[in-house]
Amino acid sequence: MTSLQATSKEDLVGAQEMIDKILYEKACGPIMVRLAWHDSGTFDANIKDDWPKAGGAIGSIRFEPEILHGANAGLANAIKLLEPVKEKFPAVSYADIFQMASCRAIETAGGPKIGVKYGRVDASSLEMCSPEGNLPDGEPGDSGKYGGPGGTASTEDATPEGHLRKVFYRMGFDDEGIVALSGAHTFGRAYADRSGLGKEKTKFTDGSMKQPRADGTDAPYKPGGQSWTEKFLVFDNSYFTILDDPDADEELLKMSSDRAVFNDEGFRPFAEKFRDDQDAFFESYAKAHKKLSELGSKFEPAEGITM
Repeated sequence: MTSLQATSKEDLVGAQEMIDKILYEKACGPIMVRLAWHDSGTFDANIKDDWPKAGGAIGSIRFEPEILHGANAGLANAIKLLEPVKEKFPAVSYADIFQMASCRAIETAGGPKIGVKYGRVDASSLEMCSPEGNLPDGEPGDSGKYGGPGGTASTEDATPEGHLRKVFYRMGFDDEGIVALSGAHTFGRAYADRSGLGKEKTKFTDGSMKQPRADGTDAPYKPGGQSWTEKFLVFDNSYFTILDDPDADEELLKMSSDRAVFNDEGFRPFAEKFRDDQDAFFESYAKAHKKLSELGSKFEPAEGITM
């Protein structure tokens, strides 16, 4: 259902307080980023039909069949964690809750202030779900190619950089935005039972090492998966420094789509810039994340609500 009443700033503040507590107690920031991105990442800027035909940040990921798409494996758990927020603040849309959880996950992990606005209208039925196939792949499939012919437009390509451009250009991003958003892999882990990628566990994720929050306290986390960085619950630019380090620990993940940000001539200048200058990374990242959070969204009021 869509919200039955207008969202208020008071409701949004209350929802944010609940979300911040969930993020702190569960150390679940990375999956919240993935949830929001997979909701908004279906957007196709070339579809000019009436809302919500183009997809995007409309909360449709909560419906079957979209939540059952292969790329969304495990995300039902993230939605379940956020249901109490919706129950307490029913006027706040699911689309807003998902994007707020992602934004706050980045901000509370030491990342930049993103400035997300709220007031999104929810998709109201499964008929509003996007087709499967619009999200990016980290490695090639059985055919040896990345992506596929499905979705709203083919994302299939023989190279990871070509595939990334087909996915993100379709949403309206440029090369800088692609590289900046790739930098979010500094945060979180890959799981074989979700994305099909990553080791079952590494020395960084097996529970033997403490994982700090941005405030330095030890975060509770469930062992497993493979991280791109050593401190995978802190948001910084270490993804880029590790990717470009041939001596980086071999247990840290480097997918083909990750390596492309340094291997591709168009991507490389941004990757090098973000490797050398965390402030520059944060500036570009915040801009790209904000844009991603608003793709395909319809706001009430039309200008949105800022906090």
